[in-house]
Parts: sequence; C-alpha cells; structure tokens
Amino acid sequence: MKQHKNAVSAAQRAQVKFIAYTSVTNASESQFFLAPPHRAREEAILKTGIPYSFLRNNWYFENEINSIKGAMAGAAWITSAGEGKVGWVLRQDLAEAAANVLIGEGHVNTVYELSGKLMTQEEFSSALGEVLGKEVPVQQVDDAAYADIMKGAGVPEAYLPMLVNMQKGIRDGGLEIDSNDLEKLLGRPATPINEALNQIVSQISQTGN
Repeated sequence: MKQHKNAVSAAQRAQVKFIAYTSVTNASESQFFLAPPHRAREEAILKTGIPYSFLRNNWYFENEINSIKGAMAGAAWITSAGEGKVGWVLRQDLAEAAANVLIGEGHVNTVYELSGKLMTQEEFSSALGEVLGKEVPVQQVDDAAYADIMKGAGVPEAYLPMLVNMQKGIRDGGLEIDSNDLEKLLGRPATPINEALNQIVSQISQTGN
C-alpha cells in the first residue's frame, strides 16, 4: 500500500495529466478479498484531483492455467466456489481495452467494469471439455477440503489462504458484475470462451507453460 500511495503522490508532484488505473471488479463496493487495497488506491487517486479512468478487471483466463493443466492430465475441476459466477477474460483483451483508453478520447473520470460473459465453474469446465474433446468433471468441495486438495497438489502452504479466499469471494458473488464496458472499449465482443481456452491449451501444449 505504501508503494502505491508513494506512486500516487509522485504523480501529483509530477503534474501527471491522466491516470489509468487497473483495479478489480466493483472495487468501491465489493467484499472480495482483493477489493480493499484497490479501493484505497482508487480513493487516493480521487483525492489528487487528477483526471482518471479506473479499469476494473474481472478474472483472467490465465489465472486458471494450473487447473487447466490438471484437466488436460485427466484431473477433475476442483472448486469450492459453488454457483458463484465469474467474468473470465483474456489479458490481451484487457490490455487492448486499456490501450484504447490511453489513446482515445472521452475517458476522463470514468469507471469501467471489464468482464467477459458471466459463467459458473460448471459452465467453464463444460467449455474446457469441449475444447479438450473429453469430459472435465467438476468436484465441488468445502473450503477446508479445497485447501487440503491444493496442499496435496503441491501448493505452498503460504498461498492456501489466498486460494481459499478467492474461492469464497467467487462463491459470495464478488466477481459477478454484468457489464458490456469491455465490448464498448474494444469495439467488438470479448474473445469467446472456447476461443480463449483454445489459445491457452495450445500455449500449454506447445511450451508446457
């Protein structure tokens, strides 16, 4: 937090004319575990009076790479997120949207909720199954079991609380914001889920990463 406050203060001293800040879904209202620090940073920017655009990114498809690798190897899709919905989106779509804000006009003092189509874990795994050409079963567990499974899969213990909070936040609707802001900024629909997953699966197959 101190680094971000210092960055905002430095921008003010340098008389920066515009700040495009990449935030998180519904940062001003959300109880999602990532929201409070982003909310504080947005508030710090507002206090400077510098013109701004807050780009509130939903969840990256790329965040699921390890789980996608597991599914490719025959594992089930493990989650404790229940029926919570996520607006998964490719990083390249978000980068393009941010670039359009920086080079375009009419974005002063704006807030954009940048999300793909809202989907449950079951809908995500179904799409992944279509891409892989095989069923990807979903295993819904509670938070404690999720932590145990992740630990057994080799996730360092220090990261387990963050992963559990992520699942809980999704379950509680923390990423469930219905918005077409991304489509507006791109001038086209966001990359469809099957196309996005094809890109990621192809990357994993080619590079192992």
